[in-house]
Amino acid sequence: MKNTFTIHDLPLTERPRERLIQFGIEALSTQEILALVIGRGIKGESVLVTAQKLLVTFGNLENLGKATIAELSKIKGIGPAKAAQIKAAFELGNRVQCISEQPGKVKIKSPDDILAIVKRRLKGLKKRVFFSYIIRYKKSYN
Repeated sequence: MKNTFTIHDLPLTERPRERLIQFGIEALSTQEILALVIGRGIKGESVLVTAQKLLVTFGNLENLGKATIAELSKIKGIGPAKAAQIKAAFELGNRVQCISEQPGKVKIKSPDDILAIVKRRLKGLKKRVFFSYIIRYKKSYN
């Protein structure tokens, strides 16, 4: 009896990539999506096990997204390359969220609207950053 578990031990219909193709991304668990980002496990350990270790270690996706390359790399099976893949996936998500905030696409009616934009942009950052938005004023008449 073998003591290892890899993705190839799963029936084809239960593998994350095949499930995504057949049922869509919504059908996948967080663990399965993370496994797809990571790509491969290590010898004798499925990528699903590695993904689960990340989720357990960091507690939730928010903490996982805030983790540094060094913190991610402490998990067995996650080296600098896989840690970089994880960080890149989170950054893509952040950028998608910011697309609607491009100049000319955001309706700012109050200071609270500006605060909400800035909070979303700074959320999760551990360093001081500088950024600016050019706000074009367009007077609308009702």
